[in-house]
Amino acid sequence: MPTYSVITTIAEPSKSVRELVMKLSAADGHLVVVGDQKGPDSYDTDVTTFFSLEAQAELDFKLANKLPTCHYARKNVGYLYAIGQNADCIYETDDDNAPLAQWKVRPLRVEARALQNRGWVNVFRYFTDELIWPRGFPLDSVRNGQADFDISGAERVTVEAPIQQALADNSPDVDATWRLLHDKGITFDQGPSIYLGPGAWCPINSQSTWWWPQVYPLMYLPSFCTFRMTDIWRGFIAQRCLWEMGSGVVFHASEVYQDRNAHNLMQDFEDEIPGYLGNRRLAAVLDALSLKSGVGNALDNLVSCYEALIKENFFPSDELALVKAWAKDIERIT
Repeated sequence: MPTYSVITTIAEPSKSVRELVMKLSAADGHLVVVGDQKGPDSYDTDVTTFFSLEAQAELDFKLANKLPTCHYARKNVGYLYAIGQNADCIYETDDDNAPLAQWKVRPLRVEARALQNRGWVNVFRYFTDELIWPRGFPLDSVRNGQADFDISGAERVTVEAPIQQALADNSPDVDATWRLLHDKGITFDQGPSIYLGPGAWCPINSQSTWWWPQVYPLMYLPSFCTFRMTDIWRGFIAQRCLWEMGSGVVFHASEVYQDRNAHNLMQDFEDEIPGYLGNRRLAAVLDALSLKSGVGNALDNLVSCYEALIKENFFPSDELALVKAWAKDIERIT
């Protein structure tokens, strides 16, 4: 069963995408490209399946016709297609991320330094001395946390990690506050991977992230939130559900170089305000939930998380219809 990579785009194949296709082709992998109202009608890269909006509507997925257009959440269609193709694992990224020389198909079991921290952990600081934090990290914790980021004493373990996040060099996935104040290219150290177990929070984005079948139900990207929060809030929900499997997240050193698409930083800042003001409370709501333990309950737990977050006004009630459509699609294809 091959590795599938999923991106969404409104552009012709970029240099970064073509480099990813070369890596995938060498690894017997496959690229799934999800289009939208803007952008190309086809994609000319090898080992690629492209879905225009019209082609998405023809797929046998309940979610496909419910998702908004001109929205990053269209990527959900690509996830469903890859899952339906019995993907061994799914690697998600964006069309402005080029694989570095060290990029490789990840195994489910990996070696990492296990941190015993609970609460908010800024993993970026284990790969650089720069003052930098991932998008979605609470601003009031940026200067808090561990005073000493030396991990030489951390236990080296081999863990089964069904969600693995790698960092990105040059323009890492940081928030607009950092860009407005410090914007510059960053090259992270190629240090050992970090394992954060249950109880430790760190944002997971969609820049260079690996998912395995037991967590495929958790890949759902919400539609009724801002563009800058959809993958971040998805990541917090996935982490919370992952804890019920007795597992955590592994963070790797950089494996991609981001040649960042143009952004309006003030628009990004506005889109991130719900996170600046709400991420800590959102995590507290999820932390307080009583969920079902075991891998087989991932989908039920996902729905429970959204029901709780709708009750707490993070999402409108309209989100639940999409979550349930996703759930029906997942149940049918797995």
